[in-house]
Amino acid sequence: MALSIGPADPARPDFVGEVTGIDLRREITAGEAAAIEDGMDRYAVLVFRGQPIDDAQQIAFTRHFGPLEMATGDIARADQRRLAMEVNDISNLERDGTVLARDDRRRLFALGNMLWHSDSSFKPTPAKYSLLSARVIPGSGGNTEFADMRAAWDALDAEMQAMVRDLVCEHTQIHSRGTLGFTEFTDEERARWAPVPQRLVRRHPRTGRLSLFLSAHAGGIRGWPRPEALMLLRDLTEHATQRRFVHAHVWRPHDLVMWDNRVTMHRARRAPPDQVRDLHRTTVADSAPTLEQAA
Repeated sequence: MALSIGPADPARPDFVGEVTGIDLRREITAGEAAAIEDGMDRYAVLVFRGQPIDDAQQIAFTRHFGPLEMATGDIARADQRRLAMEVNDISNLERDGTVLARDDRRRLFALGNMLWHSDSSFKPTPAKYSLLSARVIPGSGGNTEFADMRAAWDALDAEMQAMVRDLVCEHTQIHSRGTLGFTEFTDEERARWAPVPQRLVRRHPRTGRLSLFLSAHAGGIRGWPRPEALMLLRDLTEHATQRRFVHAHVWRPHDLVMWDNRVTMHRARRAPPDQVRDLHRTTVADSAPTLEQAA
């Protein structure tokens, strides 16, 4: 069966595609990789059902799309990590497989994944693609929602587009976690997550389409008073996450979902805190800081 990509929801023919005719346990061809990248340009999110892969297979697949990021965005100590540095641990698990205590610092920090965000926007060079593999899912909840930031940009009126077109935001995880009341950071963590600049509006390098680049990590706008900046960012986020722009992915075991962080936001949804939720994420780094990319 040949690789095929079609809309996951016919009512949204250009947002979220479903891929069939491929087995990610084997090495894919250059042609298949090119077709998947073309699919990403159109749909921004791709769903691969029934892919019982391990971390090595996930890493091998991810490398077709660019250099891998290292998993440096969490607060786990080296002796607490379960996975290789190429794989982000999107789980609620200790190294021994038991569920983290409800008040564990790692779990409380990870609650930030339930805010609308773009992966690694707090890094000087943010993420291009994220690939999330479902190894164990809870009995209920735990969906992931995606917002189409291309459509959100298109729906802004001309006055607002002109206002925000050239703005530069400051992104840091200190801000996103602070909105949840998580403020106890070490000096090393504060230095590691010092604010970085990102364009508020980006142009996709292959399609040429403009999109908003929003994230819970955005805590200011250069040249703006902070309260005014936060008000604008809140307004834009409310606009961009209207239901007409959002798709909810309901996880099945062994799903792999791949998305383009340059043109989407996403968030995790609540799951029972005492049930295992174990997903592994590999991440492709973008080509350069957003200020160095074509506006």
